[in-house]
Amino acid sequence: MKPLLILIINKVTMRIYVLVFSFFAVFTSASAQQAKNPIIFADVPDLSMIRVGDTYYMSSTTMHMNPGLPIMKSKDLVNWALINYAYNSLGNTEELNLWQQKNAYGQGSWASSLRFHDGKYYVSTFSANTGKTHIYTTRDLENGPWEATEFKPMLHDHSLFFENGKAYMLWGGGRLHLAELLPDLSGLKAGTERILIEDASLPSLPKAGRMGLPAEGSQLFRINGMYYLFNISWPVDGMRTVIVHRAARLEGPYEGKVVLQDQGVAQGGLIDMPNGQWYAYLFQDHGAVGRIPYLVPVSWEDGWPVLGVQGKVPALLALPANKALMPGIVNSDDFNRNENQPALPLVWQWNHNPDPDLWSLTERKGFLRLKTGAITNDFLQAKNTLTQRTIGPTCSASVAIDVSQMKDGDFAGLSLLQKNYGLLGVRMEGNKKSLIMVNAMTGIPEEVARISLQDQHIFLKASCDFANKRDIADFFYSTDGRHWIAIGNPLKMSYTIPHFMGYRFGLFNYASKAAGGFVDIDYFHITTE
Repeated sequence: MKPLLILIINKVTMRIYVLVFSFFAVFTSASAQQAKNPIIFADVPDLSMIRVGDTYYMSSTTMHMNPGLPIMKSKDLVNWALINYAYNSLGNTEELNLWQQKNAYGQGSWASSLRFHDGKYYVSTFSANTGKTHIYTTRDLENGPWEATEFKPMLHDHSLFFENGKAYMLWGGGRLHLAELLPDLSGLKAGTERILIEDASLPSLPKAGRMGLPAEGSQLFRINGMYYLFNISWPVDGMRTVIVHRAARLEGPYEGKVVLQDQGVAQGGLIDMPNGQWYAYLFQDHGAVGRIPYLVPVSWEDGWPVLGVQGKVPALLALPANKALMPGIVNSDDFNRNENQPALPLVWQWNHNPDPDLWSLTERKGFLRLKTGAITNDFLQAKNTLTQRTIGPTCSASVAIDVSQMKDGDFAGLSLLQKNYGLLGVRMEGNKKSLIMVNAMTGIPEEVARISLQDQHIFLKASCDFANKRDIADFFYSTDGRHWIAIGNPLKMSYTIPHFMGYRFGLFNYASKAAGGFVDIDYFHITTE
């Protein structure tokens, strides 16, 4: 081939390469500036969302965790941070206190409804443990104080709604009810309850199929003079489905249709931006990490919200890029506090109601002290397990623990909390300590590793892989905090309905023989990989 021809071919090839490279560089750069679904790769289910001015607020479900009913804040709909909880304790029942071998796993408080009306914020929920509907009111979401009101019965998956100086609640599953509340929100106004929709599931009922989960998760909105009701259903052999009903009057009649069936992304409502853009906030069951939030763009057609891009949930959104979930949703903690800092940052929640006498951040400066109390052989019944969410697609948590003050029968360490849990910790038997891994992935706890321990300080780590729903966790230990050694076998994590929550990192210490021992935790460090 002639040199000139070779030169021309090389120049053309180089130009093609430059064009292709430039295209991918621009595409990659543009993608990096866009938000990605899911907007939060962590367990934040049952979203309820409002906008006040240019600020967005969101409530969610954490059930048996305390403090409970988390409130989050965002300026862009994508990046969220915990700002408060509506309550420190939902109630004082045996189940919520882990007394008498009872518990509130999978219960506690469920789906909430967040509203702003006449200068006040309202967030309501309901609980099978208390048998009540709970309403919390404040003028300052971030600082409180909260005013609590409660009444019977519990109204399942309700939506709080204000109109013309009156407050209403809409609730139910399949058959949906509407009633006016008393002016002080202390109960239903007598004679106002009515069936709003006889069977809200009908729009999603397969022609020859059956309904699995009837329409629930109600969220009611008034937009441009029309009333829009969002529900989720789950047809047998189908997927989680978004149904919308609309009416010209609050009392109906309502007409309904399916507005989204894609990837099981469902249950939520509508939110608008100051610039006039609309989104639906929804969530997806995503295996062991839990139920994770998605945003779906909304357009309007003939007075109906049209969800998605050609009926699909997009991977990218025309919103600011996602930032790290630290420190807004999860965060490391060195347990150093000054006088102006809260004892525990909002990222922490206790498993059930804690015993305040069994933990301290002041008895040894810079350490979290966990003391033993009630006697148990069951990790799931142990008091004062302190937890944070796991996050996807991958994450690790490591802790440093001083175990020198443990007593015979004590067991303390790092956990991955769910019904089918994993534990790595130190067990004291007589005057001997052992490092033990317990794997309960089958539903039955099994000791799978034991190493004699001479050290009074030990480092523990758990690493989680939720990518593509792999849902595998591995445990490690170290004697110097730098060189890690695998222990036991992998924990195959599984989302179970009895706990109804994504896996959580947990710090635990409980006694099987006698109370009075304690451990000091120097730090909790969480990383993404």
